Amino acid sequence: MLRLNKILLYFLALGVAFYAVFAYSFFPLGSLVHPLMKLNFQAHAGGVYLHVFAAALALLLGPLQFSSAWRQQNPRWHRWSGRVYLILGVLVGGLSGLYIAQFAFGGWIARSGFSLLALAWLFSGLMAYRAIRRADIFNHRRWMLRNFSLTFAAVTLRIDLGLFSAAGVTFEVFYPWLAWLCWLPNGMWAEWFISTKSNAPFKADAVAPRSM
Repeated sequence: MLRLNKILLYFLALGVAFYAVFAYSFFPLGSLVHPLMKLNFQAHAGGVYLHVFAAALALLLGPLQFSSAWRQQNPRWHRWSGRVYLILGVLVGGLSGLYIAQFAFGGWIARSGFSLLALAWLFSGLMAYRAIRRADIFNHRRWMLRNFSLTFAAVTLRIDLGLFSAAGVTFEVFYPWLAWLCWLPNGMWAEWFISTKSNAPFKADAVAPRSM
């Protein structure tokens, strides 16, 4: 079951990442979102593109960071991909996400939800970085788990979008709440996993403390 869950996680993360890269590379900006959001996207194109491609990069690299076998066999690549994940993925994606959150469709509910997501993403990335700089691999893993649960909001947002649409709820009603529903359950799951599961997944392995 655990292996199946990992395969599903990788499939969803990679699928959304490739979709985002393809859609925002080959289609006009705003053409694949709801018409009510199109003008906002076009008015803040730079921030949107930065956020989309940075978040896609984080989705692509994130699952790899949790593979113990890959870490042990490729410690140097783990360190470099971790740098790219945190700097180009989380830092760039978080700052650009915070910027475009101020113009999000859905009023203050959406703006506050997406803003807090961006801040939590940046904060957990910073804490993961600080932990590895102290050679605290145990807490580095915990903060990385929290961080990737927020990276995965890109996936859960699209799942929730499909569920609400299938249920017949109008876009104007449900979209503001997606700004909270796409990441709060993910963060709660991460905290539950960290607090209740065995510490085994977070034990130190062959990755050197100088990883960042």
